[in-house]
Amino acid sequence: MRVMLVASYPESILTFRGALIEALQAAGCEVVVLVPEPGAAPELHSVLNNRQVVLEAIPLKRTSTNPWEDVRLLFALVKAIRRHRPTVLMPYTIKPVIYSTLAGWLASVPRRYALITGLGYVFTSNRGGWLRRLIVALYRAALSRTHKVFFQNPDDERLFREMGVLPDHVPSVVVNGSGVDINQYCFHEIDTARPVFLLIGRLLGDKGVREYAEAARRLRHHVSDARFLLAGWIDTNPDAIGQEELDAWISEGTIEFLGRLGDVRPAIAAASVYVLPSYREGTPRTVLEAMAMGRPVITTDAPGCRETVIDGDNGFLVPVKSVDALVEAMMKFIHDPTLALRMGKRSREIAEEKYDVHKVNAVMLREMGITPAQEGTVHGA
Repeated sequence: MRVMLVASYPESILTFRGALIEALQAAGCEVVVLVPEPGAAPELHSVLNNRQVVLEAIPLKRTSTNPWEDVRLLFALVKAIRRHRPTVLMPYTIKPVIYSTLAGWLASVPRRYALITGLGYVFTSNRGGWLRRLIVALYRAALSRTHKVFFQNPDDERLFREMGVLPDHVPSVVVNGSGVDINQYCFHEIDTARPVFLLIGRLLGDKGVREYAEAARRLRHHVSDARFLLAGWIDTNPDAIGQEELDAWISEGTIEFLGRLGDVRPAIAAASVYVLPSYREGTPRTVLEAMAMGRPVITTDAPGCRETVIDGDNGFLVPVKSVDALVEAMMKFIHDPTLALRMGKRSREIAEEKYDVHKVNAVMLREMGITPAQEGTVHGA
């Protein structure tokens, strides 16, 4: 059996799907990976080559709205699929899901699946307009030609059903995000000497980066020893934070910018609380990593985010875009340094019980008919 994975970020393959690739190979599958510009992730080629995984570049431009670029991508995918002849096709993120699924249908791939890891900018913003309508139509055309669709939270699944994006005849499965390797992201004791908050991610407005910076600005006036760390990078997304805005936060001492990290574990270990005021997610991977390392989480009561936190148990849920509520939640950890210790231990327990990557992948393989697993809920026909 040959399984083809298609992604839009070369950097995501090892971090997000490395364990899935290992699980597929352990089940006796050959694996082919298609990504744009694999050279952007230097270690990707050597690691996959050592694992005997075929890696191939595709002409995917993630943020382009040029229709001719997308037509070119579709034909390139058809050619790649016919060349490799996969038994199973599994794309994730918007463009790979849409165009790989259509290409897989045209090339008669026997088993076509899709993984919805989030809805993207056009769904989370109020400025989608014609682009949102186009993506909905393309999604509908693609997903109607899948054999099963995986979602990372029930809200996205419900929305796709209600909008008619996912037809009634196509079954869907909700899995617990991408999972996290709880052995790689080990529990790390929290230093309660001073409060240290951390946010990791692409520097986008809908990640709540501005709300985090404003909360940090307010708190610094009252708590001089608190630290507010920010790790990530400016993206090509239309919703990206500008360089001047980031520079202003740094120069005024609002945040400490760590840049783009190859390994987030030292940053998480240095923090006492993880913060992600995102407007919507699939299931945020950085939250799972922070939970596995024993960090309490402040995140929003929004799809994908709310699944990770039991409010008052392993962290706090705050309303989307509410800086006041975010400040209030952060102040609780400042006033009671032992709170992070108690909630951090619960985060680790939840990560072990619910988000272990091997449990998540076992569900996916079972639902693709590759190997049995223990968990998973199927909805639809």
